[in-house]
Amino acid sequence: MTRRRRILAGEDLPLPSAPRVFTVANQKGGVGKTTTTVNLAAALARSGARVLVIDLDPQGNASTALGVEHRSDTVSVYDVIINDEPMADVIQKSPEFEALYCLPATIHLAGAEIELVSLVAREQRLRTALDKFLDESPEPFHYVIIDCPPSLGLLTINAFVAAREVLIPIQCEYYALEGLSQLLNNIKLIERHLNPALTVSTILLTMYDSRTNLANQVAAEVREHFPKEVLDTLIPRSVRISEAPSYGQSVISYDPSSPGSLSYLEAAAEIARRGAPA
Repeated sequence: MTRRRRILAGEDLPLPSAPRVFTVANQKGGVGKTTTTVNLAAALARSGARVLVIDLDPQGNASTALGVEHRSDTVSVYDVIINDEPMADVIQKSPEFEALYCLPATIHLAGAEIELVSLVAREQRLRTALDKFLDESPEPFHYVIIDCPPSLGLLTINAFVAAREVLIPIQCEYYALEGLSQLLNNIKLIERHLNPALTVSTILLTMYDSRTNLANQVAAEVREHFPKEVLDTLIPRSVRISEAPSYGQSVISYDPSSPGSLSYLEAAAEIARRGAPA
């Protein structure tokens, strides 16, 4: 642990020359999508990057974990997508880190799936708003990370169209690969018809328990199928990671010295290095 901390402390992470837009997606629930979104965003912001988290899940868990207001009367991502509210007027600064921002979600987002059906360019609404915001932002953003609901509806399609990269968290448990081929097929369809720039760039293994043979088998199997995409870093099962959102924090600020925090910092460093120009 001490050696890992020392390596991270002595490393300056490269910043991308253009914003990297990630969608964190997996149709399976409970794999750590929101946890991964929040903690990677916090880890990247801690390393000096300007990061925007877009919460597209009606439950608003990412907004809660980043300590931003998202009561039902809060202006939110719903207003951006449905009512064409400028994104610059809606984003909030997270108290976590100086360079960490969040576009919050409210319960109104639950009805957005139905309302989107009748709108013009319904799959492009988030991308149009995001591109405009990034073009007009006085200070450049280095990363945008979109947290999706665990389903393939119009909200998730909006996230895929807005992103350039997909990050898939996979839990190291028995059903890990179930539904993954379906998800990859859906991503290919969106790439073919709506967003040719979309690519699955990153797979992160979460909820890893080194004491079980099953976790090691799942990790080995995923690495065999996706050798280039899987990060070397494994996110362990951790009580600290689970506790942090109840305090309105990421584990990065809640317990910086915990194994979970260290693992997310290492994963963020890998992502930053992979995106750096050769």
